Amino acid sequence: MDYSSNSLILVGMPGAGKSTVGLLLAKELAMDFVDTDILIQSREKKTLQDILDSEGYLALRRIEEEVLLATNYPSHVIATGGSAVYSQAAMNHLKQFGRVVFLDVPLEILKERIHNYDTRGIARRPGQSLLELFAERRALYLQVADILIDCRDLAPTQLVEEIIYAEAEHFAEKDA
Repeated sequence: MDYSSNSLILVGMPGAGKSTVGLLLAKELAMDFVDTDILIQSREKKTLQDILDSEGYLALRRIEEEVLLATNYPSHVIATGGSAVYSQAAMNHLKQFGRVVFLDVPLEILKERIHNYDTRGIARRPGQSLLELFAERRALYLQVADILIDCRDLAPTQLVEEIIYAEAEHFAEKDA
């Protein structure tokens, strides 16, 4: 299968494994990899948490949208920030380059993985709990996803296999 002209855009909650899985997936498919959180930090010369502390969560979302709209990444695996889905314009822009893959991780697993919720650089309303954030964002991820990957009980290498299989299925359905 030729993946050279199609990007895979990974979305999901903080702690879903987008960066880890994205890097492994890019290696497996011989594609370039980009992590949009790193693009934001490079542009701003600050960590995501520093942006939140100095400018607030809405500023971080605005900056994220600007960075995403400025991207031109055909033939890439793109790991987005967890809040990328708040910008319909940014998601529509990214979808021009390929399919959106939602890494769906259950809340109980995210709770185990995220030990630094208050200092991780998560764009959220002040006082918003992980449960509230999960419910709000999961609905958005489901709206934008072309491919849904159930990440329950799967290691990163298994997730890579699942994504490749789902991508192949996606193309088979389009060709049918």
